[in-house]
Amino acid sequence: MQNRRGFFQAAGAVALGAAAVSRVGAASLPEAPVQSSAATLPPPPPPNGRPFNPVVTLNGWSLPWRMNQGVKEFHLVCEPVVREFAPGMKVNMWGFNGTSPGPTIEAVEGDRIRIFVTNKLPEPTAIHWHGIMLPSGMDGVSGLTQPGIPVGKTFVYEFTLLRSGSHFYHPHLDEQLQLAMGMHGCLVVHPKDPRLHKVDRDFMFMLTSYDIEPGAMTPKISTMTEFNLWTWNSRVFPGIDPLVARTGDRVRIRVGNLTMTNHPIHMHGPSFEVTGTDGGWVPKAARWPEVTTDVAVGQLRALEFEAAAGDWAIHCHKSHHTMGPMGHNLPTMLGVEQRDLAQRIGKLVPDYMAMGDKGMHEMSEMEMPLPENTLPMMTGQGPFGAIGMGGMFSVVKVRDDMKPGDYRDPGNYKHPPGSVAHEFTGDVPVPLRAAPVQPDHKHQVRKPTGHEGH
Repeated sequence: MQNRRGFFQAAGAVALGAAAVSRVGAASLPEAPVQSSAATLPPPPPPNGRPFNPVVTLNGWSLPWRMNQGVKEFHLVCEPVVREFAPGMKVNMWGFNGTSPGPTIEAVEGDRIRIFVTNKLPEPTAIHWHGIMLPSGMDGVSGLTQPGIPVGKTFVYEFTLLRSGSHFYHPHLDEQLQLAMGMHGCLVVHPKDPRLHKVDRDFMFMLTSYDIEPGAMTPKISTMTEFNLWTWNSRVFPGIDPLVARTGDRVRIRVGNLTMTNHPIHMHGPSFEVTGTDGGWVPKAARWPEVTTDVAVGQLRALEFEAAAGDWAIHCHKSHHTMGPMGHNLPTMLGVEQRDLAQRIGKLVPDYMAMGDKGMHEMSEMEMPLPENTLPMMTGQGPFGAIGMGGMFSVVKVRDDMKPGDYRDPGNYKHPPGSVAHEFTGDVPVPLRAAPVQPDHKHQVRKPTGHEGH
């Protein structure tokens, strides 16, 4: 973690109050806190302004502000960063204030906010506030509503937040490159009345995708659809932190999508309701129970559920999105005997391994040589062995004794006796198979002339 003049304390991401920033109060710009950790940093309560219940950014953090004559002032710095996707893999990216995604901006319905954006990238940029109703000139579309922010310059965006909801921010200049390099962040507008839409635990993350060749550190920026790394807040499992709650908690998970495809987000265990989108809150009469909701490109969905004790998987239900970096030209080897082939190739390529003839799960258990700075396709260990998942996957961990405000990983769930699936050791009857159906040769044929025959 990095500090700038005391905006953070070494023990955690602690925003300081207005008095603490009085040393720079006369300056034209607020300080720009920097964070490089990829850990989930629970935010402190708001130090000033209207009260709200802060969100927890999965593997991220919230940006402190200063109050200046009733206006909340934030400072974003666009700059190259290095992000750890998971232990063993780091990526050269573009982001904000030391991280990709950038820090979450939190404010309250009715707040007047002022966001300074300093450009330390090698090209111009412009920032769009996705889903926010604001003056057109603050909308952040380069060439249409503003000039691009030149290299080394600072622009200021200022507007009043008219409604509460879940949003995000991203560039609208050379966005294929800048989004491909990781420039995005969450933006939450809390209700003016903190009792409205209140939950016990409130999580948020963004879906993003990258194309990074094994052993490389920089994403390809011209890839349109064939990505090999599918991430939540620029992290892949097992680098994605668990979402921790207490039994009976009302939990909200806000999921935004800035990839090039849709993602059916599925959670095991309790069903949920979609309670919000990037357009606003869904009226209660319009909600229905689900266990999977599709988050399309450029959309956001807020899910809410009552937490039940256990370890519940949550993941994208596109199967290749729960795998790590891989090529797209691998042949299907199911049923192909490879032992002799592997021996012959092994004489030429000592590290060669035959795989895939009985399925791909073996890749989650074997130790095989990998290029530096890459990850296996499937990884992560659980209490019963290899989980065999990667990419867009995490666990909702619910415990009876979790204290409010505690988001530490509680470890593996201790299942009550007799509640774990296990091997059956009794007699297994021979399956009864239906006799094959004899073909019926008597059938009608309709000829092109329209006459029927046998």
